[in-house]
Amino acid sequence: MNIQSTVFAETGTNDSLYDDLALHTEFSDLADPNGFNLVAQDWLIGVADVVDSTSEIAAGRYKTVNMVGAAVISAVINTLTPKSFPFVFSGDGAGFAVWPGARDQVAAALTAVQAWSRREFGIRLRVALVPVCDAMQAGRSLRIARYRPAPGVDYAMFAGGGLTWAEEQMKAGRYTLPAAPEDIVPDLTGLSCRWSNLQARHGSILSVVVVPGTKGSETDFADLTRSILQLGNTLDRGGHPVPVQGPEVQYPPPGIRLEAQASHGKRSVLRRKVELLAQNLFAWVLFRTGSRLGQFDPEHYRAEVASNVDFRKFDDGLKMTLDCDADTRGRIKTLLASAQDRGLVRYGLYEQDEALVTCFVPSPMQNDHIHFIDGAGGGYTQAAAHIKTG
Repeated sequence: MNIQSTVFAETGTNDSLYDDLALHTEFSDLADPNGFNLVAQDWLIGVADVVDSTSEIAAGRYKTVNMVGAAVISAVINTLTPKSFPFVFSGDGAGFAVWPGARDQVAAALTAVQAWSRREFGIRLRVALVPVCDAMQAGRSLRIARYRPAPGVDYAMFAGGGLTWAEEQMKAGRYTLPAAPEDIVPDLTGLSCRWSNLQARHGSILSVVVVPGTKGSETDFADLTRSILQLGNTLDRGGHPVPVQGPEVQYPPPGIRLEAQASHGKRSVLRRKVELLAQNLFAWVLFRTGSRLGQFDPEHYRAEVASNVDFRKFDDGLKMTLDCDADTRGRIKTLLASAQDRGLVRYGLYEQDEALVTCFVPSPMQNDHIHFIDGAGGGYTQAAAHIKTG
């Protein structure tokens, strides 16, 4: 079935077109493929993923893997600010789209994160920039929509298969970028991982990845995703894994060493850790006492964290991180297994006890801070691996 989407750019010269897209405030509306806009063929798809993330998970380093994936988005945001662009976090990597005039800046940001990841954590990161026109020639498209879960923040949703195709090409060694100098330091201002992991309150944290199968139309897939979302909506707050009052605050923060290693720049990791400990002690006192500091209200900020997280997304398929009871998990699995038998979808589910949050906070005084959530035991990466293994 051909979906007649609005072409959101005839050419890539207009770098403000993402801002011009309509904002969806009901997530279920995004199951309709007609709500997505076709990206112009001269734009670029950016993709990045951690090599052999399964082994990193087995070594207990999934929080580090998440940090590296979020760092890709952080570096590109800081490079292109104040201009906006569509992006999505995938747990062990990221995907996005940019206008052609941003190519050199974005390539430099990607390779800087690649060098930084290898130097600081010993993690190999693939990165690539793929022309949208090449994906189109391969029979894929890149379609996007904007979803606003709360005032001040929105996330891009992707459809059409272009992002997935670009990742496949990257993994095959195509569209790679020249390596950056080993000592380069990417601009990761705002990247942090200070919140405690979130314990499941209703059973387990369920990571869900659903992608189109080899049979059926986009309308069939849309109908199925609506059914999945309806099941999710029977859960408390739709399965939202973050309490309404926000995550818990600990001192010292559990991710302090990781954040220090990620953000020390030319300073020593120890010096940066001491700086962060001092900053976080002050913040911890504010959160513990509920005391305001000027315009900063700690209780309001924590609640914004809960409202701003990306626990549901469309990323050439449906991904969700749900606080899920056993009965609902069983119903979701039954629905998906039946659809997979009919060739409508392929899917992966993965259960764990906790979720983790990685954040990008330009300023705690504003409400545009974004928070990427994933299962703490491997999350989307493990769920996707279950698709590959059947």
